Amino acid sequence: MRKPLVTALLALVIAGAGAAPTAAATQRTTPTAAHAPTTAHAPTTAHAPATATAPTLRAVDYAGTVALSNCSGSVVRLPASADTDPALVLTNGHCLETGFPEPGEVIVDQSSSRSFGLLNSAGTRVATLRASKVAYSTMTDTDVTLYQLTRTYAQIKSSYGISALTLNDTHPVAGTAIKVVSGYWKRIYTCAIDGFAYRLKEGDWTWKDSVRYTSACDTIGGTSGSPVVDTATGKVVAVNNTGNEDGERCTENNPCEVDENGTVTVREGINYAEETYGIPACFGAGNKLNLNASGCTLPKP
Repeated sequence: MRKPLVTALLALVIAGAGAAPTAAATQRTTPTAAHAPTTAHAPTTAHAPATATAPTLRAVDYAGTVALSNCSGSVVRLPASADTDPALVLTNGHCLETGFPEPGEVIVDQSSSRSFGLLNSAGTRVATLRASKVAYSTMTDTDVTLYQLTRTYAQIKSSYGISALTLNDTHPVAGTAIKVVSGYWKRIYTCAIDGFAYRLKEGDWTWKDSVRYTSACDTIGGTSGSPVVDTATGKVVAVNNTGNEDGERCTENNPCEVDENGTVTVREGINYAEETYGIPACFGAGNKLNLNASGCTLPKP
């Protein structure tokens, strides 16, 4: 969750990617490889892995993703959003321009004029979108920020031919093929959901029921906030946020998994995301936040 400009750029060179942006990258440095857990006990996942028949895969590209000054993100809509609703941008809580929210802190309806570079399917920046406010942001239980934009979905579609990504409203399933799409680096990672961490602890923050990737998604600094897209449905199932880079135990940039019995497992080189299926229940008509709505489980201020 730190902002390692030098290490992120070095990781990009090693990965063989293109020219580096000038902005500082957020999240963590590139893990060198996936390693076995350093404890003898594997975590008990909150949900048992499911084996599904191979679905027809959808093409996943950059359309609808955005580049922030230090992170990645995406223009998203809820299953019940109307085209005339103000559009939302999804990224991480730790990507908030005012700094990391403290443990237990929840920010709602905070004024913001932050700008976002909107990408088309090829990863070309076609527009600058602007926020009107931070609708919601926290690093408690999850790691998410949702910005409300000054433009509607219909206006964005009419001007640039780009549709928002839709948030799935059901829990993701282990074994699902996914892509992590970084608008910051213009890079797409392909892997699968390996399982779920009952609790993911990093420094002072703890997240619930986090998505653990298989090792192929070796995300780097600047990919924080990237949408995690189910390749079978094209819907967003999580938001990329962290990974264990040094094998340390529960420190910043080195999250650990904690199971229901308190057993700690460290997985060096493995990366994680926070589920987004609970977000739709917290927004009503007009994309208005309602943390008291039935079924909404996001933390309240």
